[in-house]
Formats: sequence, structure tokens, C-alpha cells
Amino acid sequence: MRTEKELLIATKAYAREDRLRSWLALLSTLALQALAFAVCVSELPLVIRALASVVSGLLIVRLFIFYHDFQHKAILTHSVPARWILDAYGMLVLSPPSVWNRSHDHHHKHNSKDLIRGMGSFPTMTCEQYASATFFEKCCYYWARHPLTILFGYLTVFASGMCIRAIFVNPRQHIDACLALVIHVALITCLAWMGWDKLLLGMLVPLAIACSLGSYLFYAQHNFPGCWLDSREDWSHSSAALRSSSYLKMNPVMNWFTGNIGYHHIHHLNARIPFYRLPEAMAGLPELRKPASITLKPSDIVACFRSNLWDTDTKRLISYRAARRKMQSAFSA
Repeated sequence: MRTEKELLIATKAYAREDRLRSWLALLSTLALQALAFAVCVSELPLVIRALASVVSGLLIVRLFIFYHDFQHKAILTHSVPARWILDAYGMLVLSPPSVWNRSHDHHHKHNSKDLIRGMGSFPTMTCEQYASATFFEKCCYYWARHPLTILFGYLTVFASGMCIRAIFVNPRQHIDACLALVIHVALITCLAWMGWDKLLLGMLVPLAIACSLGSYLFYAQHNFPGCWLDSREDWSHSSAALRSSSYLKMNPVMNWFTGNIGYHHIHHLNARIPFYRLPEAMAGLPELRKPASITLKPSDIVACFRSNLWDTDTKRLISYRAARRKMQSAFSA
């Protein structure tokens, strides 16, 4: 088995972009998204438009992976047209570049280490921290990780968390967050003028689907049974990648729509690997083949949502109920 340093060096062989492949993938996805939007706002039968609206939402997720990889300098590096396209996309989906880069870079550098703050991620408390927290702190923590928060990620995670909150925290640094909201309101107004069905199917439903799925994927990738959290003293980049990031098994169709983001342990190990080479890296490096894995099955989704608090004794994430039983037993003893 390789050392951590040797493994990181080995991943560099996969951190090589095929520029033509990147452009073809991006442009073809943009073309499909334009087609889906055109169908959504057309006068075709409602059933066809509704199906196109769902497909549009999934395509938004796929496009987000291009945006995500571009910001990581994994694809289309130094391309001015790509920056125009993908930065504009980030604004349209309420993920302005200044906010995304600041929060996501922090997440990669502090994954599984900077727990309570949860910048760029969902906050995680230990059982003891939660027990000693104030009522208000508990409410904020509970709400931040609640399934409804993720289900309505369009409003809670993206509009509020990525834009409104950033504006209040540092308006000068996040001018693009203000611009993103202005553009968003303008688009809503234009589509509403065209017709409420156009607004609903062409914009609101696709974004609701994309933001909900995106929020859940990001949650499940770091909050799952088997997840390991290290203390600051013991933390290492490779350990955080391979033990605190999940492998989300999906069928080929969902892997395509989600841009292989399910191979999240590999992405955290080396963020410069293009999304289309992540499966290749897993196949080529034996150390990457046995990660903690989850699926999109209802039972696994429930299990992830029950991974609420870090138990420092058993070294695993447990539910609120299990934490209450633990604290009651400790108090009784």
C-alpha cells in the first residue's frame, strides 16, 4: 500500500484534462439545456413540458459539475470563453463565484476538521457540544441539517445561504451575490409576464429539483454511516478524503446527470481530476476501491439523515435519539 504522499502523487496521472472532451461535454449539455428550456416554455402538451422540466433540473445539476470543476481548475483552465459561460451560469443558479470559491475552498481544506462552523458544508457537533449548546444554537443546528432544509435548498441553501447571507456578511466582497439576485428577480419577472406556467416549468421547478438534489448530494457525501471525523491534531488531507467523503453508488444515467460527483472520495483526494476521469482513477488505484459507500435508496437516505451528531466514544455519527439516550445514561451513572 502506498503512503499518503505516494497516493497523492499517483493521482496526478489522472489530473490531466482532455480539452476537446471538456468542451464537447459542456457545449452538448448546454445545447440539451437550451432544448429542454425551449420545450418547457413552448405550447406543447403539459405532460411533455413537465417531463422536460424535470430533465432541465437534472441538466442544471450536470452543468453545476462543469462550474465546480472549472473553479477547481480541473477543466478548461485559463479559457476566457469558459469563464464567461460558467461564471454566468453560477450567477443564474444563485451560486456566485466569489461565494462559491471562498466557501468551497474552505470546505476542501477543513473537511471533517472544522466541525461546528461548517463553512462550505453542513455543521457537525459532538454529542457533548450539542448537549451544552443553548436552545437557540440547538434550533439553528437542527434546522441547518433538517431534511426540509435540503428539500427546499433552492431557498434555504442557495438563495439564502449562498446569496443573501453573503451580502449581509460582506457586501463589498460579494457584489456578484447582489447581481445574482437582481438577475434572478428579473428572470422571474420576465417569465411571469410570459405566463405563470412558463415561470413554473421553465425556471422554478427545474431549479427546485436541481437545488434539492444538489443540497442532498453535498449533505450525504459527508454525513453518512461510516463517516470518520478527525481531531485537528490528527487530521490529514488524505484521511479526510478517503474516510470522511462517501462513494455514492448510482446507475450510469444518474452518474451522467451528476457528473460522477458520487466518486466524492477521489475528488477530495485530488480536486484537479476532471469529473470524467474519476471512475478511471478509482479503477486504476486499488487504495480508492473500498470507500464507505451509500446509494440513493430510501433506506440509505434515511440513514444519512439520522447521522446527526458525532459520538466521540464510538467514533461515529449517531442520531439525536441515540445521543439523548447516551447523555441520559451518563447522567444516571
